[in-house]
Amino acid sequence: MKRVMPIRDKEKVREIKAYLKKKNERDYILFMIGINAGLRVSDILPLRVRDVRGEYIEVIEQKTAKLRQIPINSSLKSALNVYVRGKKDNDYLIKSREGMNQPIGRWTAWKIIKDAGVEVGLLNLGTHSMRKTFGYNYYRRTKDIQTLCKMLGHSDEEITKRYIGIEDDFIREQYLKHTNL
Repeated sequence: MKRVMPIRDKEKVREIKAYLKKKNERDYILFMIGINAGLRVSDILPLRVRDVRGEYIEVIEQKTAKLRQIPINSSLKSALNVYVRGKKDNDYLIKSREGMNQPIGRWTAWKIIKDAGVEVGLLNLGTHSMRKTFGYNYYRRTKDIQTLCKMLGHSDEEITKRYIGIEDDFIREQYLKHTNL
């Protein structure tokens, strides 16, 4: 399995958002939740409209079975308000076009993010890239690895650093600092 990466360049994030918004509002919301809430795709897909109408996304994580209450920031709130207008509380947020009321599958979510990455020239994206992008940008802004570790539910700060690609950045910088021989 190929390792997916966070989106390090904020301009690429903007390009993906613009591409997805133009292509499909549902896909745009999937991406917005992923990069703003840092949830795993397995926790995003079961969300219903009622789960995002308030100030928090409340979710029981599939992987850990822990209850998480994630504040909805202003950027995500704005996008969600437009998206959920006229939708029923019981509707799945990331609704499939097939069937009555069911979410898209994980493979479809992966394809959406993978195709968006290809569109903007990023070839190593997958659904986990959204969560990694959330973590990477949080760390770059705050340098607070301890809080990020808790936010992502990791047991160790080194795992978090590896997960968001900070070690990769450090190694790349060291190569570039190395004198030319």
